[in-house]
Order: sequence, then structure tokens, then C-alpha cells
Amino acid sequence: MTTLPDRRARQEAGAAVRRRVPRGLHGQWAAPTDRADPVTILLAQGESRIAELLPTRYARMRASAFAFYRGAAAVMAADLAPLPRTDLTVQLCGDAHMANFGSYPSPEGRPLFDVNDFDETLPGPFEWDLKRLAASLAVAGGDHGLEAPACRALAARAVRHYRRHMGKLARLSPFETWHSRIDLIDAVDKLDASDLRHRVRRRLRQALHCSDAQYNLVEPGPGGPRIRDHGTTEHIERFRPAMNAVFEAYRAAAPPHLEALFRHYRLADAAFKVVGVGSVGTFCALGLFVSADGDELVLQAKEAQPSVLEAGLAPSAFPHHGERVVVGQRLMQAETDIFLNSFPTLVEGRSFYVRRLKDSRMADIGAQIEAAALPFAASLCGRTLARAHARSGDAAILDGYMGDGDGFDAAIADFAMAYAAQNVADWQAFCRALDNGRLGIV
Repeated sequence: MTTLPDRRARQEAGAAVRRRVPRGLHGQWAAPTDRADPVTILLAQGESRIAELLPTRYARMRASAFAFYRGAAAVMAADLAPLPRTDLTVQLCGDAHMANFGSYPSPEGRPLFDVNDFDETLPGPFEWDLKRLAASLAVAGGDHGLEAPACRALAARAVRHYRRHMGKLARLSPFETWHSRIDLIDAVDKLDASDLRHRVRRRLRQALHCSDAQYNLVEPGPGGPRIRDHGTTEHIERFRPAMNAVFEAYRAAAPPHLEALFRHYRLADAAFKVVGVGSVGTFCALGLFVSADGDELVLQAKEAQPSVLEAGLAPSAFPHHGERVVVGQRLMQAETDIFLNSFPTLVEGRSFYVRRLKDSRMADIGAQIEAAALPFAASLCGRTLARAHARSGDAAILDGYMGDGDGFDAAIADFAMAYAAQNVADWQAFCRALDNGRLGIV
């Protein structure tokens, strides 16, 4: 019979890791003399992207230090790889900056707050996600005009709430931990600023109760409903065969429970979409599916490229990257979309996964919280990341390693500030490279 170590033994095992990797080591960052050039990393990454979209990618990254940070996950992954690591493994988001957290409705209609981007997900040391999150808050604080002490406080706050919530999860059963969630309404009720609290709650009610008209994406067409060309969404004829092939492959691979639902819909239209900052240049398509009675469903197919973390960690154990993303999301996210699935077929040499298109109305609420109340966003993201990590990791071991004091918080905050300064320098170098034509954009 297998004997499992109890909670106390696992906490002691986590505390013992401090002898090998003292918590203070996580505060260190100084660019080594042989550091890879960030612009070279971005150029290499661009080789696998759709070339005509690279100007859009670079223009979005140029907008601010935080926008650059969002697009430079590969740069930070290369910087994290040689640093001391705990090897306390969890399923990493891989790109856990604050803008990759957001809200969405649960099946019961309650708005949940969670990690919402998994393109870089991979198993790895838990502190890599924390450093990515903490540094993003320091960078965002600088973009909002905050002084250095306030930026550092944001980073420390996120880590403190991560650590404390992990301690709470360590006292729960594995089943309770797995099913824990971050309810956004409950979180908003704890906001100190009454004006912001009322404003966000009003937006939540509107988003949850307004008509689900596919978020204003669908319009009448001569042959029936079609996806509306608007902003980042466009009908591009040369991509149409590939888009159709992606959705056909997705449908062919649907498990029986999904096919039972999906058989009531047909593909009525498909359009190309330019998404995010870091994802710009990858292949992304929207598929409009319509039932016999005119009910509409919009799915999003996204290309899955190798995780940027693979440069410093073991390669993915999955045969194709769409499966890597889907498994990572199911491991980390409290409630996953029933349409989330991957398939083994490569389309034009690309791996894909498919999900229901996220409701931008809910995402806007998350953005409003972040802009108006960065400290609240820091605590919310920290708690959320702890919940996501505890599903695949061991909360008791992580709790034992971090401990009850603020030494771990301070170390990660020190790193966040040093890396935020590095990010600004990298952003400035990137802007110079754009201006002098090194990135091939005139």
C-alpha cells in the first residue's frame, strides 16, 4: 500500500528546499555580460510568424513599456532560465503578466476571475510565474506614473496575497483545493473605494444580463449571417481554405459528448483575427456556426507554437502544441469552456486549439479594475495565481517553502523592480531598432 506524506511532512519538505535555494536568492537580477540580445530574440521569434502582421506586432509593443513587456515573454524566459530555481514544479501559465488575468461567466452565470491565457503554458518552477506577475505590476505602475516605492509595493502585494492564499489552500483537502474559485462579485465587494465598487458591479450586471449577440461580431449577409469586418477582424480570402480546414479538423476530432451538441450547428462563415500583443503574427481565425433555427455560436481557433519556456525547461511532453495549451488550461483554470479542444491534424504545418470566443464585455471589466485600482488588481491576481498553481502543484510544499514571514515577498519585489528597469531599457533599445530599420520595418 502506498504511503502518502501528510500535510506537516510536506510543509517541512518545502521548508527544507530553502537550504538549497534560499528565498533571498530570488531577489537577484543583473543582466549578465553574455545576455542574449532582446531584439535578436524577437527577430528569431518573428521567423515563425505571418510576415505581414509583424509591423502590427511591433507597433503594439512600441506603445509603452508595459506593451513591450507583454510582447517580450520570450525575452524574460531567456532571462529566467539561468537564475537559481526551486524546481518546485507546477503547471505554469508561462506569461502570467497582469493583463493575462480576467473575468468570464461560470456555467451558473457567476463572474469568475482567473488566468485567461495559456499559449506559453508548461510545467516549471512556481516562482517563474510569480516573477512574471510581480514585474508586470512594477512595469504597469511605472506606466501609470507611480514612484518606485509604490511600484515595489504593488509587486510585494501580489506575492504576499499569493503566499497567504497558498497557505489557506494548504489546509484544504485536495478536492476542495481543486474546486476553489475566485468569485469576482465577492472580490469587488471588498473594494475600499465605494465609487469604483458600484461602477464595476454595474458593469458586471450589464455584461451578465444583456443579450448574448456574440458581442456585436455578427451581421446579416446576402447568404445569411456573417462575421462583421471590424478593427482586428477581417475576411482574407487567401486564408479561407486554411480556416475551413482548421474547423473541419476540430469537428472531426470532437469527443462524443461535444459532437452531440456540435452536430446541431454548421459553419456559416470564417474570418481572420489579429489578437493580443504577444500573439500577433500567429494564425487566428473566428468561425461562425449557426443552428437550423438561426442560433449563433462563435469559436476561435488559435495557432499554438512552442512555449517560450522550452528554451530553459524540458520540451513539452505532448506531441503537438495545441494539446499542450488545452491540457495546461484545464489544469490551471477553475472552469473551462466546454468547446476547448485540440486535434492532432496540422494545417499548413501549424498546430491549433479551439475554444469559444471570450466575451470582451467581461474582459473590459477586468481592464477597468486594473486601471482604477492597481493595488486591488495586484492582490486579486496574486490570489488567483495561487489557486491556479495549487491545482497541479502541492500547496503544502509551496507554503512550507515560502513561510509565514515577508522575506519571500521582499525578494520577489526586489527582482520585480530590477527587472522592470531592465524592461524599460530593452523597450528603448527595441524602439531604436525599429527606428533604424533593424527589425525590417520601414
